[in-house]
Amino acid sequence: MEHNVVNCGAFPVSVHVSRFQGLSGVDEYHLSVRPTKSGSIDTHLDWVFRAYQDALDFAGLDMQTAVLRRFFCSDLERQASALEARSFSNPYNTDEPCAVSWVRQPPIPAATVALWAYHVSDPEAELVKLQEDNSLALRRDDLSHLWTTGITSLSGDTSYDQTRGIFEEYDGFLQSRGLSLADNAMRTWLFVQDVDANYHGLVVARREFLAERGLTPETHFIASSGIEGTSATAAAKVTMDAYAISGVRPEQIEYLSAPDHLGPTHAYGVTFERGTSVAYRDRKHVIISGTASIDSHGNSLYPGSVSLQFNRTVENIEALLKQAGATLEDMCVFVAYIREPDDHPFVWRQLRERFGDAPMQLLTASICRPGWLIEIEGMAIVPTSNPDLPAF
Repeated sequence: MEHNVVNCGAFPVSVHVSRFQGLSGVDEYHLSVRPTKSGSIDTHLDWVFRAYQDALDFAGLDMQTAVLRRFFCSDLERQASALEARSFSNPYNTDEPCAVSWVRQPPIPAATVALWAYHVSDPEAELVKLQEDNSLALRRDDLSHLWTTGITSLSGDTSYDQTRGIFEEYDGFLQSRGLSLADNAMRTWLFVQDVDANYHGLVVARREFLAERGLTPETHFIASSGIEGTSATAAAKVTMDAYAISGVRPEQIEYLSAPDHLGPTHAYGVTFERGTSVAYRDRKHVIISGTASIDSHGNSLYPGSVSLQFNRTVENIEALLKQAGATLEDMCVFVAYIREPDDHPFVWRQLRERFGDAPMQLLTASICRPGWLIEIEGMAIVPTSNPDLPAF
């Protein structure tokens, strides 16, 4: 995995790019862009856009290679109009198809907005992308990668009702394409307004709905993060982004557990996979769910110490990666969440010391257990040789 820092000249913006070079010639990039000086949302979006363009020029990319852009915002309800006014942050800009996600999760000061972007470059052909409402399909030979963003449901006033409505909508979306949650859904992000109050309703609704669709402790679940975050819709207690693959084969998928480090999630009533790897002909994607300081029995460790929790969280991620034949050096992007804004400087320093120039975002977001001070998620890519599997 190649990691680079991009110098954006006069713009006070931190930009990092990772590149996985595939043997097939198809390369994947993750980019993190974050203003480093104070400014208005309009100023910061201008800086982010210009720095993003500089990063694309550095990598030899253009906007047509974009697959996903997620904007982390400090005050989304107030900032939504500014995001919508710009083509690169408008979810419904079909001139440059890309899955665009907005979430209120304040980035590290002094940024009012920060960006994580994912691009794919195929020197042999222009990417085939189809955008429909809030979903993007990236077609790759026999496979289609489906990114869906900003799913909400106002079918009820509780997080239980809204979570069930979200899964019903997403399940219907998959079924309309001949797909299913059990066979094709690889990853979800569940952003929860006031997670301390509303997470339980989400957990119950998800557990019940997945069981109805055949996802149980005896089968498997879906890699996921459940974290504080809100959409631009004030009444939405839960918002979901999701990733699925059409045409994926069962033999491509491995569910990661690391039982010596992390207990199974169903042991304490939640239903998601700790991680999932998806193998292709020349590479393997390793998806790491939101991971915190937990032991093999599901107990939270090191209450009150963000330093010790950080170390245990990284240890747990390493254990999951190891099962998939990957290491921390293979990580292409990190997203870290902290409960206390005062911990920003320490955690940011630790992230950079441990992970160097890898793209990353550090966000303020309460975690689903009040005692957890930090949670980290991300993705790794490792080279493989599987001639009988589909190409990425």
